[in-house]
Amino acid sequence: MKKHTVSRRLQRRLYEALGHSYSCLFVHKPTIHQNADTTMTGSDLSHVLKEGELEKRSDNLLQFWKRKTCVLTTDSLNIYTDNQKKNKSKELKLQSIKKVDCVERTGKFVYFTIVTTDNKEIDFRCSGEENCWNAVITMALIDFQNRKAIQDFKTRQETENPSLGEQERCKARAP
Repeated sequence: MKKHTVSRRLQRRLYEALGHSYSCLFVHKPTIHQNADTTMTGSDLSHVLKEGELEKRSDNLLQFWKRKTCVLTTDSLNIYTDNQKKNKSKELKLQSIKKVDCVERTGKFVYFTIVTTDNKEIDFRCSGEENCWNAVITMALIDFQNRKAIQDFKTRQETENPSLGEQERCKARAP
């Protein structure tokens, strides 16, 4: 059995467990976006997983829902104040996101909360089944955490175990 087939099955099961259709993941295929008229940061040059509009609840007393243009990459969720993506109002690095929580469907909206590592909660909502931002953000977060865990494991393994050449030299010196 091919490796990607197994991972697709796991993704499908995760989406079904979250109550989403599996096909919503493939609405936007990962691509690299680069516009000549805007300056791109390192995270903007990573693969774009999804882009579109989300509504974010404001932090002020009245808590209005404000429509934002958002771009989810393999490293961060970038939130822009305008449709041209020139004025970035917030960049949520995936390393600073603890979880996507409180997913609720009411009427035409799906509500969800992003909880950061410092326990700050940011409320979002999106419309309809075809958008399912919460599922894509959750999958990106899981992918990021897996990549980080593998990288940490390899780093720890390299520091704990001497290189193969050193091991052979130690054996050669032994009586």
